[in-house]
Amino acid sequence: MEHLAIDLGGRESQVCLRAEDGRILREARVPTRELEVELSRPSCRVVVETCAEAFGVADSALRLGHQARVVPATLARALGVGARRLKTDQRDARALSEASCRIDLPSVHIPSAWARETKSLCGMREALVQSRTMLINTVRGWMRAQRLLLKTGDVRSFPRRVRLLEIERPEFVERQLRAIEALSAEIKEADRDLKKRAENHAVCKLLMTVPGVGSQTALQFSAAVDDVSRFASAHEIESYLGLTPGENSSSDRKRRTSITKAGAPAVRWLLVEACWTMKRCRPDDPMVRWADGVAQRRGKRIAVVAMARKLAGILFAMWRDGTTYDPSQGANAPAAA
Repeated sequence: MEHLAIDLGGRESQVCLRAEDGRILREARVPTRELEVELSRPSCRVVVETCAEAFGVADSALRLGHQARVVPATLARALGVGARRLKTDQRDARALSEASCRIDLPSVHIPSAWARETKSLCGMREALVQSRTMLINTVRGWMRAQRLLLKTGDVRSFPRRVRLLEIERPEFVERQLRAIEALSAEIKEADRDLKKRAENHAVCKLLMTVPGVGSQTALQFSAAVDDVSRFASAHEIESYLGLTPGENSSSDRKRRTSITKAGAPAVRWLLVEACWTMKRCRPDDPMVRWADGVAQRRGKRIAVVAMARKLAGILFAMWRDGTTYDPSQGANAPAAA
């Protein structure tokens, strides 16, 4: 089998094709948009490093009958990429192709088109929310300089509450308020799209039967996991999402640390928020009562993180078994706090 390594770039990419015995058969620099021409060859192993373009190239390779390996960036240096402070596209492509000839390189999970699109939609909505928050903070800063107090209320009503103040506002403040209103309208539209997307997805509908789990949590969790068969147990998915304790031990010293915070931060944050919502809205749920017991020993914040870890395992089991939420199972097999 031949091995085709591609050092991807935004405009141009470097390719290095090797025979199974390691001989270089072809080296070239080609436009990234025309990589499918390079892929139109007999079946081979295509190796790329993780980057923005990697999964699209991997999709094309799989569609054309090749094997695809998307090598983690953390592993690439160990394979010789950038060794001895000598880094060029040609050297990087050669290093990847040479390593592929020697070993079957590990690959990160190649997410489905649905998962990638869902992540993009959620990420773009989050960018809108962050932009609105920045604009609101600039207006709040101006108000503090003027020694003005604003009534509390929903973030969407912020421009209206500012305008109710009987003061003369400069044009630059009014400009910010108009931008905040426009962003609020776009965020509302994005929320509508995400809700519709979740309701039309069988797995998300299943996950949303859990109290506190809404469309965004279900979508982000489903997109991060993508293929539930990748995980053998709930413990694996809890570790994948960074909700398990870390460890810093050596020789006779044994030390457990806080959670690893590996994986997608947005998913972890949403799971924690879902737990806070469940505690407020379903205080008699067995899982909430279990978390209350942990809180008496370890405090509320640690208890909610432990509850989020348990919630991740429950969502995994529901997806794997195709079952809806059963409150009676919420306190079974308690996770370590």
